[in-house]
Amino acid sequence: METAIQSEPKGNYFVGRRYFKVDYKMWGYLRNPREPWSDSRLVVFNEDTTLAPDRAANAIGSDNGFEYKITGHFSGQEVYEPASNATYPEFILEKAELLTQTPGPIFKDRRALNPKKRYYPNPY
Repeated sequence: METAIQSEPKGNYFVGRRYFKVDYKMWGYLRNPREPWSDSRLVVFNEDTTLAPDRAANAIGSDNGFEYKITGHFSGQEVYEPASNATYPEFILEKAELLTQTPGPIFKDRRALNPKKRYYPNPY
């Protein structure tokens, strides 16, 4: 995966990994191209401009684990998420393009992948 990350094209976009949890309202992780997942941020999408892919398909969480090319920008605001009692950066979503439905793992602990578990570790 490190080789694939290093060969990503440079540009004004983010790589996003959908991280669905039943009880939480954050969208997932975003990182800059060519940067490791350990530098990613867990974000909440502002969907005023465009809907996240799963919401647009009226199938919340159906894209759990999918990887996207994401365009948009951080608003500079933090959003409170009550289930985790934490705040996350707000990202103004403009576009999401599916890269793959079967990306490589970014978590060491497999519990992170269960949408019903209230558990979310940092990626590698």
